[in-house]
Amino acid sequence: MNNAGLNNPDLRRQPLRVVFAGTPGFSVPCLEACRASGADVVAVYTQPDRPAGRGRKLTPSPVKQAALAAAIAIEQPESLKSAEAQQVLAAYRPDLLVVVAYGLILPRKVLAIPRLGCWNVHASLLPRWRGAAPIQRAILAGDSESGVDLMQMEAALDTGPVLLERRTPIARDDTGGSLHDRLSALGAEALTEGLAYLLAGESLTARAQTASGVVYAHKLDKADAKLDFSRPAFELERQVRAFDPWPVAEGEIAGEPLRIWAARAIELDHHAVPGGVLAASRDGIDLACGHGALRVTTLQRAGGKRIDAADYLNARPELRQPR
Repeated sequence: MNNAGLNNPDLRRQPLRVVFAGTPGFSVPCLEACRASGADVVAVYTQPDRPAGRGRKLTPSPVKQAALAAAIAIEQPESLKSAEAQQVLAAYRPDLLVVVAYGLILPRKVLAIPRLGCWNVHASLLPRWRGAAPIQRAILAGDSESGVDLMQMEAALDTGPVLLERRTPIARDDTGGSLHDRLSALGAEALTEGLAYLLAGESLTARAQTASGVVYAHKLDKADAKLDFSRPAFELERQVRAFDPWPVAEGEIAGEPLRIWAARAIELDHHAVPGGVLAASRDGIDLACGHGALRVTTLQRAGGKRIDAADYLNARPELRQPR
């Protein structure tokens, strides 16, 4: 594989030809960083349009929308495994392929096409949380810190050497959404720095990932969102935070299925059945857990909008109990 850290005077005499591959909103700041760097973004690869919304209308990805606005050539193959798809990519004559949450596996032959190889912006401190859902898994696990790594890609999943890193603490009030947005911005910062080195013909020192500390961030699905009140309250609090804004935690309050948008673990000794209502006031609804209680403060009824606990109790006054 070509090494992105090589000193290369040719890069100072001609534009760096970059192909960008990404799909969700997380990737857009990195696309903009590529464009602002002085590199020539010759094409954008993104997932095919997918049905979205209540009407299930085919909708372009956020990266496609950004590429359209910038008048960049767009490719949307279902796969990069075919010789035809690889020939199309090679025809762009990329010096570098930048991959940020693209969503397709890159075969070895694709990794070998760009003259300087492929870079990936990954939303974790590798080797912890390799894989599809590093942001949510970090919150679920109670990690105190996260970050982004700019990595030279290899054929295996998120195993390549790290070129640059940015770190950020995970606060107790961080949600999947807030951490996502912060890491997206940090990813663009790291990529900007890496491209600046490359365009100046300077070397980047690659750090091999350690063999220890490898943890995989398995893909999320809606089944992960179900709250099990037999578990400790602090674990359920993290689950609520991690799954905001998707897939959103789900639980029952006095028999009614609800989406739980915000909740706080509280230390409370009780002998109640898990999931039972211990207290309810405008400050929140306390639900019994295997250890402690979960105070639900923002929720959503079926077919409704997000509301706070006080508004919910106005609709269900029979639940009101003093603390």
